[in-house]
Amino acid sequence: MLDVRRLRILQHLAAYGTVAATAEALHLTPPAVSQHLAALRKEAGTPVVEKHGRTLRLTAAGELLVAHAEIILAELAAAESGLAALQSGRRDIVRITAFASAARALIAPLWQRLADSDPTPELSLRLTVQEPDEALDALHKRATDLALVHSYTVLPRTFPAAYEQALLMEEPVLLVLHPRQAGEWGLQPGRPVDLSRAAALPWLTPGPETSCYEMIQRACGSAGFVPDIRTRSSDFSVLAALVAAGAGTALIPRMALPDTTESLSLHPLLHPVSRSVYTVSRAGTGKRPDLRHVLQLLHDPAATPGTPGTKRRA
Repeated sequence: MLDVRRLRILQHLAAYGTVAATAEALHLTPPAVSQHLAALRKEAGTPVVEKHGRTLRLTAAGELLVAHAEIILAELAAAESGLAALQSGRRDIVRITAFASAARALIAPLWQRLADSDPTPELSLRLTVQEPDEALDALHKRATDLALVHSYTVLPRTFPAAYEQALLMEEPVLLVLHPRQAGEWGLQPGRPVDLSRAAALPWLTPGPETSCYEMIQRACGSAGFVPDIRTRSSDFSVLAALVAAGAGTALIPRMALPDTTESLSLHPLLHPVSRSVYTVSRAGTGKRPDLRHVLQLLHDPAATPGTPGTKRRA
């Protein structure tokens, strides 16, 4: 019979890549991890890992066991959480990792809603702000319980089978112009614009380490030009302030805009680009009462006021 503890070790090895990192994550010694892997090989009747240079990689049997381990361990976690919820005085903690604009526009209201519903809540949130790729990596390594990630129509994202994801909302990506520039083009605020008209303008973009940067490169490429980038900042409020100062133009998802936009001229694209926001958790963990409650609040359209052009998905 397979030992669940050893399946957990194999699952961590798949996420962390080395015995040393797996041992550190599980608070074990490297020799103990190696012994458990050797015992798992006997239980499985076939090798589950093999040497690959100085590291170990999963065999086909190991990959199969990890796929089943994700489901088994998720069900165990849900059972443990359900039992714990029956105990009085329990304070559940849900760890959330989200990109910056989602943290501001979605998680902050969620936090407030939890606080307003109960001055001494049994549910506590922990938030880390990270880009989607890093958030999914944290989810894979079990360093977070819930990831809020995005994808673009020009930059789609795929999710592993071990994850459960749900579309939370869709929002347009807008061309943000200085009102003077919009006036020169004869554009009223809110009117669609052909992105190719911005080919000769200075561009303000996020850093190249972000998926938003790649989205802008692809959108501009589809419009037939390479943007002349003058400023890079992964803080969209900085980019919006620079547009208002006349420094250039930017493509910004609606949710990432600052609260005040009077000094900006906002325009949907003639060939629309949109951003989809997803909630992502490990398979089975959505059954945990605490995580399920957080997901229900996030997917409740009344949880966060909508903005024009934004579609909330319940």
